[in-house]
This record gives sequence, structure tokens and C-alpha cells, in this order.
Amino acid sequence: VPKKLVTTVSGCADDAVAGLVACNPGLRLLQGHRVVLRADLPAIRGRVALLSGGGSGHEPAHAGYIGKGMLTGVVAGAVFASPSVGSVLAAIRAVAQAGAAGILLIVKNYTGDRLNFGMALERARAEGADVRMVVVGDDCAFATPGKAGRRGICGTVLIHKVAGALAEAGASLDEIEKKVMAAAKAMGTLGLSLSPCSIPGSKPSFQLAEDEMELGLGESSVSPLGPWRVLPADKAVETMLEHMTDPSNASHLSLTPGSSVVLMVNNLGGLSCLELGIVAGAAVHCLESRGIRIARALVGSFMTALEMAGVSLTLMLVDEELVGLIDAKTTAMAWPNIPAGPATTRREEVPAPTEGPRKPQDETGIGTELPSLVTHPRASVSLGKGAGVHLLSAGPGTARVQQVLERVCSTLLEMQDKLNELDRGAGDGDCGHTHARAAQAIREWMRSGPPPAAPAQLLSALADVLLEQMGGSSGVLYGLFLTAAARSLRGRSDFPAWADAMDAGIEAMQRSVPGALESQFPREFQFPPEFPCIPHRYGGAAPGDRTMLDSLFAAAQALHSLRSPGADPLQVLAAAVQSAEAAAEATRHMEAGAGRASYIRSSRLEQPDPGAVAVAAVLGAVLE
Repeated sequence: VPKKLVTTVSGCADDAVAGLVACNPGLRLLQGHRVVLRADLPAIRGRVALLSGGGSGHEPAHAGYIGKGMLTGVVAGAVFASPSVGSVLAAIRAVAQAGAAGILLIVKNYTGDRLNFGMALERARAEGADVRMVVVGDDCAFATPGKAGRRGICGTVLIHKVAGALAEAGASLDEIEKKVMAAAKAMGTLGLSLSPCSIPGSKPSFQLAEDEMELGLGESSVSPLGPWRVLPADKAVETMLEHMTDPSNASHLSLTPGSSVVLMVNNLGGLSCLELGIVAGAAVHCLESRGIRIARALVGSFMTALEMAGVSLTLMLVDEELVGLIDAKTTAMAWPNIPAGPATTRREEVPAPTEGPRKPQDETGIGTELPSLVTHPRASVSLGKGAGVHLLSAGPGTARVQQVLERVCSTLLEMQDKLNELDRGAGDGDCGHTHARAAQAIREWMRSGPPPAAPAQLLSALADVLLEQMGGSSGVLYGLFLTAAARSLRGRSDFPAWADAMDAGIEAMQRSVPGALESQFPREFQFPPEFPCIPHRYGGAAPGDRTMLDSLFAAAQALHSLRSPGADPLQVLAAAVQSAEAAAEATRHMEAGAGRASYIRSSRLEQPDPGAVAVAAVLGAVLE
């Protein structure tokens, strides 16, 4: 496991945010949340507020871009994990109560970010807030983008700047949304890495041979283009720009001679400044050779991936208005103080000086000037026989509920390293961390008071805990599942009710809005038709897509036997666990259709899906 300069692995994201705020008088933390806001929050009254965020580990994104002329606030998740719905909603409420004239969420196109920010948006709208969401997908890696769409990467920072300048100028929410969406469509990014990165406390997210580089990777995960032989910097840059602008690439950016662009050369975290300068020069030279005008060039660390030695190139097609918005003043600490002028390799050189006059000499022939001086521990809980029968009854007693939940929590904590290992090949290696956070949150919740014994109340309360604390894609998906299952169980105490609840939960996870989230709001609540950037607004996975849904669906089919008169609930539950375990193992041979794994070539997916494995383990713990 690579060495990290952290105080604790579990607290590294909180410590990083606290350090940032401590060193910047213009920032404030929102109490009880990993949310950073402008210190002068009252100054946004009557103006549109801008919120963004995502997983930690990409510093200075996103909190480095808070300030006058950029973002109003940022919601940070754990390392490489989406922030929770609760924290996003708290940030929305904070700026709404400060008098914002509308709120725009700027979200990168990753499943977890869409899910968490999307659900928070819906809840805020139910409270009367005027909130919109723009999903940025600027990744040019995919020749044929799949169901998940293009990933949101470093170009999102340019969107922060454009939106921030418009908001500072007093533009309306409608105008900002329209112009930001247009700018996002005229933008592309491609990344290249010489080495992986590693979440604190974990092994590297992928491996590269000594003579390999990864082309087309996202914020933290591996690339659909796979490893390439290491190329010289100029050839690597040429390859990147060719792929980004290739018309046969469905996610390409159309560039023609005479086009004007903003170029962003982004250090992914571990590249030396020397290499970054070489790459920047090569990019300017290559673009100029194609007749492209580089109106502005930004070079530095804008959106990193911990210690990854790599670089990304972002191009945004611009006109005079967009250049003016990029040039507009901001107090955001991470935005560079760039000169207002174009980038070019054809600048006139300063002529070399001619030989100057000789120094006057004294009689000894020695110059009269003096020379300058150069100083150089966990344990599982055993449950008695019949636990399954008690759980599938009209309402398990509080003690039984605590025993079952404790077994689930201990199982997830014991599996943390295994789930992380499985996730390294299909995501960013944090599935174990995410489920461990859920287990710790449930334990803390049980310590605060006895859990409700009524099944509907129990599942509803667990849904709230996970939505608030778990984070990542899994937190929202489990929350959707449990909320819908709880609603299905209301007023029922028969065994078939559990089969119906399982079906209801799965249906909620599968449907995109309108659908999955509609059930959580009053029937008369109208969902707006926005979110044009993504085909499935929040979720949208189906059985066979190599996700946690595969295990849940298999278990649900087995639980249908509860609808048969005289069915033995314990035997049915045991069959459901067996089905879930078999389905999880079967994901080893599936091609991913949703989630982070869908960005990876199928030849790299050699292990079962970690989310499906986790679901089977949870059901097994309940059975035990």
C-alpha cells in the first residue's frame, strides 16, 4: 500500500477541507457537513448561487473554486466517492436561506454524483427552492459512448468559471443555465497517465508496465482505450488531440482551421512542472499547426487524481463573450491569474545582447567592481436458529433487529478489503470503504437509541441513515430500495408482503424519474422536464448490467415463493441467498452496462461485481 502523508485514513477528506478553510479567510464550513461556502454568503442575495462538488482527492477541485466570480459553495464526498444527499441538500438550503435568486448545481456526469445531487434537487424543489442542474460530460475517450454517457472531467472547471462570471454580472438562472449548457457542448477533454493513483489506505487503482501509459482515463479510473506504449511528449500530445478531434469518434470536438479555443493543460497530480511545461508547449504548437487560435491557455493543477502522474487536455470553443467570461475577475484561490492574451509559440524573441563595454580597470589591470557573493478489531455476532423466521414476521423485536443489523454491519466491515480489491478492477477501489461507512453509520444510529421494530418504520429509518451517511452510488440506490420497500410494507404483516417489498425496491432502483423518486413525493408534485444532458436521470440499470441489481433481482425471484401457501420462510430466504450468491458470481462473465464498470473494457473485468457481492453478503448475514 503506497505511503500517504495523512493523519488518519478515515478522516483525510475532512482534514483536507478543514485545512483549506483554516488557510482561507474567504471560506467557511457548514456545521455538521463536509460543505464549504463563501464567507460573505449574504452578498449573494438577489444573485444566482452556484453549487458543485464530488469526491475528494481531486484538489483543488472543487473547493478551490469558491469565491466571488465562481462558485458559491461545494459539497465534498469521501475520497473518490460522491457526497451524500443530506450534505447536498444542506448546501442548497444554506444558499437558499441566504437569499439566492435561484440555484444552479454543476455536476460531473458520474452515476453517484447524478444520483446524490439529483435526489437532493428533488427534495429541495419539494421545499419550494428554485434549483436547476447541469450535468457536464466532456470526456472525449469514448468512440461510441454507452448508456452512462460521457464522463465529466476537468472541463467542468471552465464551466464553473463561465457560470460564476455570469452570476456575478447579475444574469438570471435561465440565462446562466442556457449559456452554460451551450459552453459544455462545445468542450472536450482527454487524459493520459504514466502511473495509477491510490486511495489512502488502499493499493493502486490499476497497474501499468514500465513501458506503458494509459490514454483516455477519467478522474480516477482506467481508460476504455487501454494502455499504450509510452510515447515522447510531442507524439503523445498529437495522439491525444487527434483522438479528441477525430470525426469518427462520437464524443469528438469539432475543430476547423480558424477556430478559437481556450486550452487547459491540467496536471493530474504527480506530473512534474517540467513535464507539464513540455506538454503545454507541444499542445500549443500542435494546435497552431492546424490553424487553431489559442485565445487563452491555462496550465497547472486544476482537477487532480491524488498522486497520479498524468495530464489532461481540455479544449473549449470560444467567442468574444466566452473569452470575456474566462477573463472576468474572481477571488477563487485556485483560479490562475492568467494574462489576457493568446498563447502562441511564435512570439518574437528578445535579441541577444551585444558585447557590452569593458569594465574600467585600475592600475593593476583588475576590475574595480567587487564580485558578487553567492551563498549557496472486529468480531461477528452469532444469532440463534430461527432468526430468518422472526425477521419475516409481523415485526421483529427490537433486540432481534439489533442482532440482525449487527451481523450485517460486522459482515460488511470484515469484507471491506475484499470489496475494495474487487472494485479496483472495475471502478476506483472504494466499494469496501463505501459499505464500511454504511456499517459504521448504522452502528452509530443504533447506539443513539433502539431501532423501530415495525418493518416499514425500520426500513424507512435505515433508508434515511444510508442516504445521509453512505455516499457514493450505493448510498442512493440502497436508499431508493429501502424507501420503496418500506412503503410497500405499510400496514401489512403477511409473508408475501416481503416478496412485494423486494419487488417494489428493485422497481424503484430501475426506474428513472419520473418513477423511482416520484413515490417519495406527494402525488400532486410535478417533476420538471429538465436534465437534457443525460438519458437516464439518476439510475437506469437493469438486470444483466453487472451491478448490485443482479443479486437483488435473483433474490427477489426466489422470494416470490413466499406467496405460496405453506411456504417455509427460512427455507425461502436460504434459497434467496443462494440465488443472490450465484448471481453475484455470474457477474464475473458479464459485460458492464451501467455504473463505473461500464467505462472499462470487458476484457479487464475478471472478477465479480463488488456491489453484487456486497448484496449477497448482506442477505447472507440476515439469514445467519
